Amino acid sequence: MRWADRRSVGPVEPEGLASAIKRALLGRSYSRDRSEHRVVDILRSADAIGIPAIRDVVCPPPAPRPQLAPAQPYAVIHAAPMFVYKRWTAAGWGALAAALRERGFAVAATGAASDRGYLDAVWRDARVVRLDGKLDWPELTALIAGAHVYIGPDTAITHLAAAAGGPTVALYGPTDPRLWGPWPRGGLEPSWQASGTIQRRGNVWLVQNPLSCLPCQLEGCERRLDSHSQCLDELTVEQVLAAVDQALAMRQAA
Repeated sequence: MRWADRRSVGPVEPEGLASAIKRALLGRSYSRDRSEHRVVDILRSADAIGIPAIRDVVCPPPAPRPQLAPAQPYAVIHAAPMFVYKRWTAAGWGALAAALRERGFAVAATGAASDRGYLDAVWRDARVVRLDGKLDWPELTALIAGAHVYIGPDTAITHLAAAAGGPTVALYGPTDPRLWGPWPRGGLEPSWQASGTIQRRGNVWLVQNPLSCLPCQLEGCERRLDSHSQCLDELTVEQVLAAVDQALAMRQAA
């Protein structure tokens, strides 16, 4: 009979009794640096194990192009984050979709089936191809990879778009991009700044309304998941469009 050793690896806080106990219980550990991007933090576990870390995010293998995708050149808008405090305005999304159509693009609107009530209100008067709840992750990867530009808030699909490698415009509010900003294809270098009007790293443009309180790392102005966020409420369509036009120019030059 052979017995296999149980080995455990994990992060610990730099100081404190609980950290000392956890360090003693783990086979290998590393000190967590909460000022680092979370991808970098996770990669340090690979270093602790002795596995070479690859600073890239791998998205699901794309399926064939979805039959529901627009036949003409298109943009993808994902308007619904998981939490209300990360939302941009319905008027902003509608104006953005109209501006994209004026530029000759169809608009594919994605989202979860659970977001349908909110998206019905967002897209009530807009001419978009509604794909919410109709695509799985490989199909979403294929749809986004074929888009001329993707625009979305601080949510999982925006991270998928960044990893897929296409031009990605991310709208950020309270969240600190130094910790949670999208990770572009090929790695993040240099790191995101805490705030700015439009920042670009690789295939990603990060758009913020840099109020003096940004990034607060709180759950909106009312400190709850269904709160509004002033920084997003006051983010202008013109600023978002400036980033979108930069992303489209990169796609056309490629």
